[in-house]
Amino acid sequence: MDVFTQGVAGALLAQLGAKAQFKRHATVAGFAAGLLPDADALIRSSSDPLLTLEFHRQFSHSFLFIPIGALIATLVLLPFMRRTVPPQWLYLFCLLGYSSGGILDACTSFGTQLLWPFSEERIAWNLISIVDPVFTLTIFSMVIAGWWLKRHRYAGMGLAFACMYLFLSFTQQQIALQIQQEIAQSRNHQIERSVIKPTMGNIILWRSVYQYNGRYYVDAIRSGFTGHTKVYTGKSIAAYEMDHRINELSLVLTQYEDILRFNKLSDGYLVIHPEDENVIGDVRYSMLPNDIKPLWGIRLNPENFHQHSTEALFRKSDAETRQKFISLLKGETL
Repeated sequence: MDVFTQGVAGALLAQLGAKAQFKRHATVAGFAAGLLPDADALIRSSSDPLLTLEFHRQFSHSFLFIPIGALIATLVLLPFMRRTVPPQWLYLFCLLGYSSGGILDACTSFGTQLLWPFSEERIAWNLISIVDPVFTLTIFSMVIAGWWLKRHRYAGMGLAFACMYLFLSFTQQQIALQIQQEIAQSRNHQIERSVIKPTMGNIILWRSVYQYNGRYYVDAIRSGFTGHTKVYTGKSIAAYEMDHRINELSLVLTQYEDILRFNKLSDGYLVIHPEDENVIGDVRYSMLPNDIKPLWGIRLNPENFHQHSTEALFRKSDAETRQKFISLLKGETL
């Protein structure tokens, strides 16, 4: 999730393991340790934009790295807290705070290598968007209450809310999955594979993408808490097919290797951008949940295949796009 939420979640867990006298120290340590896994974003290359994506949510987010990451956080904080917090307690707070990072990110849609180095599979449960104000502000209020009043109950309430919210999201996801099946059946399609993911900032409006016969079909599904559902039909787009004719040249065609790397990062959900044939995008993401235009991708340079591809972002959010998203979220007729 976003960096602030990661820190807040770390602070929440650290408060649970702290005595009243260390409650505020635990909050600070847990917050700092919760931020540390995302330091992997600092691994980057000016000539190879995919390097950052490959290392993001990799080793620093794995279960195996939690004790190491906690130790690093402890060593960083120890000079500032050694006179007020015993080292073993500080390590415990950092351990609890750091442990939240991988699990929380796995609840989103990009994917997290929780089992690294034993497996490079990116685990993504698609339960919550990267930014969710209801989730973040609620647990943040519990952290503040725990800091101010130095009582366990607020951290416990925050954790209980987080679990209930994610369970509610899972329920919403299952409803959307069922509707996705019904949409495909109405089109006489047999789903070959699919993804259902929440849209930004909510667990009501979902993006549905499924593959059938070489094409991706994209729709928006609104799953209301009262049982009322609504489908906003989108369009379809051809799935990108890897060009096996140039396999023998893959060692010298740098951008072909980039396509292979991006294909792995995108779990194979690749398409050619409908407005730019030199951009290969990830169809799982778009500014609007029923739009086929990818939110991000890589841009190829046909004139020089020996250079790395460049990053292509399509995050323009004009007033018309924002209004349409709000209308979809409200369940209005377009």
